[in-house]
Amino acid sequence: MADAETSCSLRQELCKGLIRENPTLVGLLGMCPTLAVTQEAKNALGMGIATTLVLIGSNVVISLLRRVIPQAVKLPCYIVIIAGFVTMVEFLLHGFVPELYTALGTFLSLITVNCIILGRAELFACKHTVIRSALDGAGMGLGFTLALLLVGSVRELFGAGTLFGISVMEQNAVSVLTLAPGGFFVLGCVIALVNRIAHREPPRTAGCTGCPNAATCAASKGGCSQ
Repeated sequence: MADAETSCSLRQELCKGLIRENPTLVGLLGMCPTLAVTQEAKNALGMGIATTLVLIGSNVVISLLRRVIPQAVKLPCYIVIIAGFVTMVEFLLHGFVPELYTALGTFLSLITVNCIILGRAELFACKHTVIRSALDGAGMGLGFTLALLLVGSVRELFGAGTLFGISVMEQNAVSVLTLAPGGFFVLGCVIALVNRIAHREPPRTAGCTGCPNAATCAASKGGCSQ
């Protein structure tokens, strides 16, 4: 029974980032690469895989060192660890996939300060075991990759009439979808679709949860107003 519960728990860690806690479509993190590299599906896929590799590697190392890294300098340490994995991924892409390396350009280096990676390091990897941290990184990376691939495929297919560079429906293309406004439009539609699938609804009432001024409000007014 315990083994079954552990297996189920580990499976949840891997799958939670696909839809329920998708970092891009639900958490709205990593918007910069999501909009910048999704004109073509292959670039979106490449960025997603690169980010996933960095996520897994950094989560594992940070989990291993979670009891060693001083609290006062944990953020600089996280950035150094993440930057090391980003550099390795850059070298690999430059050596084996130079076209993708050129297409992604500076956005590869910006993976170092990606909110998704720093967020998982701070919220999960520094508090959990290596296996759970690795699965968390893989799940969140896979969710990020799927989000980029979905947005990139829609933009390329309906904006340029191609998919992974193969001509599909050239005469019916809407070129504006390959531009920045089209990126925002497609991303918004995909987010709406995912929220519909996940049955997520906007909050009906405003409360104090997550409010940065809750403590001040409670002290001055005897409680935070609803």
